[in-house]
Amino acid sequence: MTTIHEVAAAAGVSISTVSYALSGKRPVSEKTRRRIEDAALRLGYQPDAGARMLAGRRTNIFALTEPLRADTHAPTHMAFVLATAVAARRRGYDILLLTDEQTSEGMNRVAASNLVDAILVLDVAPDDERVAIARTVRTPTIFIGLPDDQRDLTCVDLDFEAAGHLAVDRLADAGYDRVLLLGQTEVSYRKSNFPRRLLRGVQERSTSRDIDLSWTATGSVITDTAAVRASAEAALDDGVRAFIVHAVNDVHEILLDVLAERGLHVGADVAIVSAAASFDTASLPVAVDTIPLVPQDSCELAVEIAVQRLEDPRLPARIHLIPPTYRAAGSVPPPRE
Repeated sequence: MTTIHEVAAAAGVSISTVSYALSGKRPVSEKTRRRIEDAALRLGYQPDAGARMLAGRRTNIFALTEPLRADTHAPTHMAFVLATAVAARRRGYDILLLTDEQTSEGMNRVAASNLVDAILVLDVAPDDERVAIARTVRTPTIFIGLPDDQRDLTCVDLDFEAAGHLAVDRLADAGYDRVLLLGQTEVSYRKSNFPRRLLRGVQERSTSRDIDLSWTATGSVITDTAAVRASAEAALDDGVRAFIVHAVNDVHEILLDVLAERGLHVGADVAIVSAAASFDTASLPVAVDTIPLVPQDSCELAVEIAVQRLEDPRLPARIHLIPPTYRAAGSVPPPRE
């Protein structure tokens, strides 16, 4: 790797003059600057990331901290990683992916080394240890998700509480007064905040709309097919005919299988709303009304805010909640008059 000493020797100047010419920190004659730039180009010299940062220049790299654990649902998480990478690349930035399960280590490392211009945080936990780091580092940090303690943080996410409200309203408007929520796995409610927020929204609106709500997790760490079937069958035996599904595509398919086995028709005999689905529900064997969780929406906004923070570090921290949308597909009857 070419060093600054070699550039200085090739240009016939001191090391400090090379540094001044490439950083722009002090004036250098046009003739000398061109000679140094020609030498740097010819030798393939690039200042290291830390030197560029110290010189007030950007590295054009964003860190994306996304812990990969044994319970991680890879398709969902990678959809957010890809959406972030595409959004960053569109604005001229590359992504440095940090997958340490001990999330604080990687985040501290890149912040201390001045390797990145901004840090984007995925898979946010209720008591996320990265919150404390974000408050102490100078590197702009954007959370794609909401921790419990949001003070002085910039966060972007779907409004999961509003998504829960919307799901219940559609079912209540169609005349249903008993609903089963098939939720995430048990570990998700402990380690992630979004399942709690959607559950809270469903519970709040069920209370205000006088809905008899029951809910269940759909496994311990991964989907438990037998448990999902048992929950769906028990609800049907008890007369429940409306379902909110906040889970992976496997859970939707299990529910649809149980309904088909009983000869029940979605949209006529039973109603289903898929809430905050990050996969394409068009792949399901039966069309289902969906309140989508679109990775591109939150990731595009997070990257845009990071760029804005670089342009104007004085921008105040704030929470950006994306309003949910409803895509009807005929799995819920029209509202009653």
